Amino acid sequence: MIKRLLYLVLLFAALLTGYFLAPAKKPDFSSDFSSARFVDLTHAFYPGIPHGEGLKGEKVETLYSYAPGVGSMGHGALIYYYSFPGQWGTHVDAPAHFIKGKRFLDQIPPQEMLLPLVVLDIHKEVEKNPDYQVSLADVRQWEKRHGPIPKNSFVALRSDWSKRWPNYQKMQNRDKNNISHTPGWSRAVLEFLLQKRHITAIGHETGDTDPGVDASRMKFPLERYFLSHNKYQIELMTNLDKVPESGAMIIASWPKPRHGSGFPARVIAIIPGSPAK
Repeated sequence: MIKRLLYLVLLFAALLTGYFLAPAKKPDFSSDFSSARFVDLTHAFYPGIPHGEGLKGEKVETLYSYAPGVGSMGHGALIYYYSFPGQWGTHVDAPAHFIKGKRFLDQIPPQEMLLPLVVLDIHKEVEKNPDYQVSLADVRQWEKRHGPIPKNSFVALRSDWSKRWPNYQKMQNRDKNNISHTPGWSRAVLEFLLQKRHITAIGHETGDTDPGVDASRMKFPLERYFLSHNKYQIELMTNLDKVPESGAMIIASWPKPRHGSGFPARVIAIIPGSPAK
């Protein structure tokens, strides 16, 4: 019995020695981003930017400043106090934004923040018709050029509407009856992307998923439909004209407020360059 116990102790010691003395696995640094191009898809936010109707505007208070007499609490550093709605500037909408019981921002895992980027370009159609909604024909043309939209991708709708930023009137584009005329998604395309291509998220340059003719009447059937599938979206994106339709990756990130339904986001496209030699 003693010999058996001694054997087991020696065996365990040998295994521990092998574990601790074994060479560590080297990390894989084959992915070189030094030749990649980075495009910021985010507007800077500040008081007075275009925002959702009925929302309070942003306020910024200087708590501490470098010099005495400026900050409300002291000096020696620069610290601001920000107050703004969650849906402010380029922002993320969690599924819980419209759908009770669906995910909050802190429940969306990091693996959903780094995704293949697909850009559906409808800017020429929008130039002719500001009420344009992306169609299945637009998606089929994209897939004809690039192949099927990848699973778990982020699909962004390029309309070039962000070129109107930060002019509130141009972004809203309201007529004499106070109806907004802005482009948007369509139910057919969202159904296709969710049910056939199993995407992870969408984004757009306008402030709403729905076209302005609906959103200005406070009707959001398309946004409710998409968020009801427990997916998130990014609104008020910019610089989509500077990224390719296919081949880029997107980083969509934001702070982690507990039970947050929306928050300003930082969104970046990564466009691969020539492989490192």
